[in-house]
Parts: sequence; structure tokens; C-alpha cells
Amino acid sequence: MPEKLYAKISDGIREQIGQGLYHPGDRLPSVRHQCRQLGVSASTVLQAYGLLQDSRLIEARPKSGYFVSLPTQIPLPPAMSKPAPTPSKVTVSELVMEVVQAIEAPRMIQFGAALPNTSAPAIRRLHQMLAQAARNPRNRTTRYAFPPGDPKLRLQIARRAVDSGCALSPDNIVITNGCQEALVLCLRAVAQPGDTIAIESPSFYGVLQAIESLGMKALEIPTHPETGVSLEALQLAFEQWPVKACLLTPAYSNPLGYCMPDEKKEALIRLLEKYDLPLIEDDIYGELGYGPSRPRAIKSWDNDGRVLLCSSISKTLEPGLRVGWTSPGRYFRKIEHLKLVTSMATATLPQIAVADYLENGGYDRHLRTMRSQYRQNRDICIDLISRYFPEGTRITRPEGGFLAWVELPGKADAMKLYRLAMEQRISITPGPLFSAKQKYRNYIRINYAPAWSTEREQAIEKLGKLLIGTL
Repeated sequence: MPEKLYAKISDGIREQIGQGLYHPGDRLPSVRHQCRQLGVSASTVLQAYGLLQDSRLIEARPKSGYFVSLPTQIPLPPAMSKPAPTPSKVTVSELVMEVVQAIEAPRMIQFGAALPNTSAPAIRRLHQMLAQAARNPRNRTTRYAFPPGDPKLRLQIARRAVDSGCALSPDNIVITNGCQEALVLCLRAVAQPGDTIAIESPSFYGVLQAIESLGMKALEIPTHPETGVSLEALQLAFEQWPVKACLLTPAYSNPLGYCMPDEKKEALIRLLEKYDLPLIEDDIYGELGYGPSRPRAIKSWDNDGRVLLCSSISKTLEPGLRVGWTSPGRYFRKIEHLKLVTSMATATLPQIAVADYLENGGYDRHLRTMRSQYRQNRDICIDLISRYFPEGTRITRPEGGFLAWVELPGKADAMKLYRLAMEQRISITPGPLFSAKQKYRNYIRINYAPAWSTEREQAIEKLGKLLIGTL
């Protein structure tokens, strides 16, 4: 299905505003003028202007027309994190279980779970392919798809990896039950209980849970909200502590949303070579960048197989299918064995359906749509936070993914806000989940993937009022 005409017109006007052809406060061409100029109907122009209004980029003034919105006071991003400079045991599992189980409560307005927008037409297409795969008698679904997994799916993953600069072999890819299993298998392949893993801070609580469950220690590294982990602090950690591996999310990390610059990625791989350490690279958000090109994976600079690349479809398509993968370089045989003894195999039908979809389902078109929607949703989220949260609030401005990291002002307590919000049927993710030592007590993570609605906007306003009431 081709991209809708009004969306193309909207993107064109957005680009013109970005290039400075129209400035804040300028009047845009009238609907009638646009109809003549572009050769389209009035309803098409109105739909295009409606998209721009939804993202707060333009505003309608009665009897005057449409104008580029005047800038609101955009909150600053949080500063670089300053975690404790020592390895520590992880103690987040109990808190994570409380929050995750609460997310499943009925009639909840969701800002908590890191789930994509699953209402897109592509999801229905994927489900159709899953049904077709189930009906096809040639699919031997009564047998295990033993590691490394379905050959067709591994081929499609290798082909897509070219966009991230990686020349992957299908024979070096292992299919897993989501990205989480891939991360756990990779940790088991490179380290033992008691070993220290260097991670960004704040870090995805799934990573912390994996480290905790394996009896390992986490060494949190200071991380900038726009450029990622501090290489100076990382090198110092290598010199001071017996670090066995790094685990990072360099493309639109959860929760910061940073994207590490290419020169920094290359410097990181050289640092790892110097200290002969492996890197587990979580690239699960890599295809959700808002820019014109996909970020290169650190794996693309890997010359000796020390990078274990992990990803899945959970953030771009359907989380419930649990189809993930890893390309673990020199650790392939070990990962393959660990996968076999851990879960035997990944379900066959989802692998077949995802392979078919990646080949014939219009995945790139779906990604373009999601990137555009998430970018608009981000702008609305920032605008609402700046409007309803108290002075001193800071928020990241990710260039990809669909998660925002919000620093609450003063002595705000994220856990208190979380519990008050739950009473109002609003879910958020409190900051202590993202630290081995439950730091970030005045931070929350917001998911802006779902389409904005009056109910969701009112929920942000209510969160702001609850927060103000706790200060």
C-alpha cells in the first residue's frame, strides 16, 4: 500500500519548516492555495495540516489560517549519569516483578511497558502470514527447529544486516526466544558467576535481571543522554576492575534513547581490542531511527569476532512472537550449544512467518511509517511534559525508538509517583528499575509509541498534577 498523499505533503511542509523556509509565527499557504499548487483536494491538504497540528508544529487560528507554532520552553535533557564506580550485586528483580505485573492490569493507560505500537496494518499482515504458515502442510511444525534455527529466517536477517554496515553470514546467526534470551545466552558464553559486566547507566532492567540471575556483578559506567557511555570512564574501569565483558545498547538505548556517534563506536571497538574484551551489542532499536539512514552497528567494525550482536522483532513488529537472534562471532558454537541445552529451540511457526514477512511483507514501508509516527509522538510527549510537569523537569529528546527518560525536579520520588499513578490507572516505569543499586529515584521512563489521544494527553496532565502534589 503506497504512502498516503497527505502524509507526503505533511512531511514536505515539515522539511520546509526545518530548513527555515517558514519560521515560528509565519503564516502557511492557505488550503486553497495548496490545492492549486499541489493539484490535490482540500481534504488532502486539511489532513496534512492535521498531522502537523497533532505534532504541535503548526496551529490553526480562527479566520486567519494556519501558522507555524511559536516555540514552547523545551526542557533540558538530563545531565550525564554518575553511578558508583565499583562493581555491585544487582537487586532489582523483586521491584521489576512488581512493576511488570502491574502493567498487565486491565484498563490501564500505558506509559510503562516498552512495547511498540501494535495497531499498525503490518501487524495484521504478519498475523495473516502466521496463519498461512500454520495451514501449509509443507511446514514441519511438529518437529523442533533446532539451533541455529530456520535457514530462511537467518538468511533474511543477514540480508537486512547490510543496512547496519554488517556483513553477517547466515551460518553465524542463532535464532532465540526474543532478544532477552539472546542477551542471557551471550552473557553465559563470555562470563561466569561472580564476574563483572560493564554496562551503561541507566541500563535496561532486563539486562540487570539477567546479570542478577546469573550471579554476576554489574559495573555501571557514566553515560551521556545523547552520545552514550563515557569511553574515558570505561577505560578506567578496565584498568581498575577485572571486567569480563561489556553490554551496551549504542542505538537508541533503553531508557536514555542516545545514539553513539560513529567515531565513538570505532574508538570503543579499538578499546575492546586493546584489553581483549568482548562486547554484547543490543541492537533491538537500531531500525527505529528518525534520520535518513540507519545507524551503523558496532559489529560492523569488528575484525576478530569479539562483538556478539543481538536483536529481535519485538520493538519493530510483534513482541508476542518472541523471535530474536544473535550473531555471536567467535562464540557461535558455544551459543549454539547453550541455546540447545537451555530451551532446545525457538517455536517453528513464528520463525517461518517472520521470514516470509521480512521477504515479502513490506517491512521497510512499515518501518518508515513507524519512524514518522514515533518522531511526531516524541514531539507531542515533550510538549505535554513541558506544559504540565513542574519547573525543573528535564527530558531526553531521542532521535530513534519510542522511550523518553524524564528527570523529575527537586526531591521528587519516582516510586511514590508510580504508586499514585497506578491508583489512577496510569502506568509509568520508575527510575530505580534501571540501576543495579536502585538509583535514579527521581526519574521515570515514558513510552510514547501508542497514538496520542485525549485520554493519553489527560493522563500526562494528571501525572503532572500528581507530581506537583508530592513536592
